[in-house]
Amino acid sequence: MHEHDVTSPDGTRIRAWRTDNAGPNVLLCPGLGTTPEAWPALLLPNAGVRVLSWYHRGTLGSQRPADESRIELADHVADALAVLDAAGVRRCVVVGWSVGVMVAAELARRHPDRVSGLMFAAGVPGDLFGAMFGLFGIPAVLRRAVALTGTHALRAMSPLVDAVVHRLPVNTFTATLIQHSGLMLPGADTQTVVRTLKRFAQHDWRWYFTLALAISSVPARELHGLTCPVTVLSGQYDVLAAPDRMAKPVAMLPQARVRVVPTSHFLPLEAPEVVVEELRLLLRRTAAVERAMQLARPPSREPIDALIPPALTYGSRLRT
Repeated sequence: MHEHDVTSPDGTRIRAWRTDNAGPNVLLCPGLGTTPEAWPALLLPNAGVRVLSWYHRGTLGSQRPADESRIELADHVADALAVLDAAGVRRCVVVGWSVGVMVAAELARRHPDRVSGLMFAAGVPGDLFGAMFGLFGIPAVLRRAVALTGTHALRAMSPLVDAVVHRLPVNTFTATLIQHSGLMLPGADTQTVVRTLKRFAQHDWRWYFTLALAISSVPARELHGLTCPVTVLSGQYDVLAAPDRMAKPVAMLPQARVRVVPTSHFLPLEAPEVVVEELRLLLRRTAAVERAMQLARPPSREPIDALIPPALTYGSRLRT
């Protein structure tokens, strides 16, 4: 995995990362503040894809924008495009996890020419807070209010959160506790969880919760009109993205596939083999659709003389 800087259209310097594996390009829209280690299967040399991704504004080496209000969904989409453009990638499959699902969906809605296929993992394309706590049977309007109030409270308490979390040792013991907390399940490799949490724990938590609140007002999205293949991977025990809220936006799409996996919200860590399996299947589906689109293109309407080699034009035939 290699890191490098790209510049977003508003001038913000974004820290991007990529793998150099052989295979088709895949843009990964990350969960909020997450690191590459959260996708262990995609970092392996035999992953079969070249991953392109980045860190959110103000996190993990990416610059905060000069105008700190530039952290809306449109700004994250602009960062995604900057990563693609810097890599010289015109069109590819796009994967999103958690908050990254909103970015991936919005990228496909605004720039369908850049997205050949979509994978949504443990996230919704809109109404982030309304999708939380669905496993507990709480009405969506109440879930949204609880999540919004809680996030505001955590941002207000961020100095205390920093003082505690920054000093919390991240080791096998604490990772095991988190894996049995209900927010995460024991399915992931514990050492991988340790590597994932070490950098994540060092966030500026006031800024982290500011980023979350900035996209909390994005409404629920209906994805009518998307024609590319879509795969939805949902965690059966996900307390942050209810499975029913994940499936609903794609229910009417002709190219959609939904798979529920017995994991928590941390599906890429707990079921890495499923991620690779479904991504390879999506790439095959996408390739088939792309070939069909090429065959369906109308024939050239160039003048007939333009299709005849110069030696066989009407004038040359008269001379012969």
